[in-house]
Amino acid sequence: MNSSEFHDFLSTRSSVRDFSDSPVSEDEINYMLSCACTAPSAGNRESWDVVIVTDDGLKEDLCDAAFNQEHIKNAPVILAVCANYVRSMSQYGERGILYAVEDATIAATYMMLAAHAIRLQTCWTGAFDDETVSEILGLLQHARPVTLLAVGHGNLPELRMERMPVNEHIHEETW
Repeated sequence: MNSSEFHDFLSTRSSVRDFSDSPVSEDEINYMLSCACTAPSAGNRESWDVVIVTDDGLKEDLCDAAFNQEHIKNAPVILAVCANYVRSMSQYGERGILYAVEDATIAATYMMLAAHAIRLQTCWTGAFDDETVSEILGLLQHARPVTLLAVGHGNLPELRMERMPVNEHIHEETW
């Protein structure tokens, strides 16, 4: 893949909230997770874990916890990507909390790109009640949900969101 093809690949990924009933296979989920395992992480601690949710009742509960965002219950799979503080704090102390969140974020991004590569759609969902999600999923005290990643075969939006020009993000030397 050359640089132009890579840019096209990235720019054609889009958040999807309209999913079909087509199932996501175990092989597809495993592919996404194996790609996530290649993501960079602080000190190679890989301070993230994922809860794979396919149960309709649990997805309904997660939808409620995510302020009734319907795509959570309608997607065939929800990957609840969590920061695992213990792994990073064992090496970095309190700073490890931030590193675990970063590790989980990067891993989830790799999952999204892997899904795109196999023609699945995703939607990063970060708006939810952390405590309720933790309770629903039985998370341990040292795990924090970072995203509820909806995954499935979906319908791409008709209009793509316009993005800011790159120069609006850049500051040279100082802000």
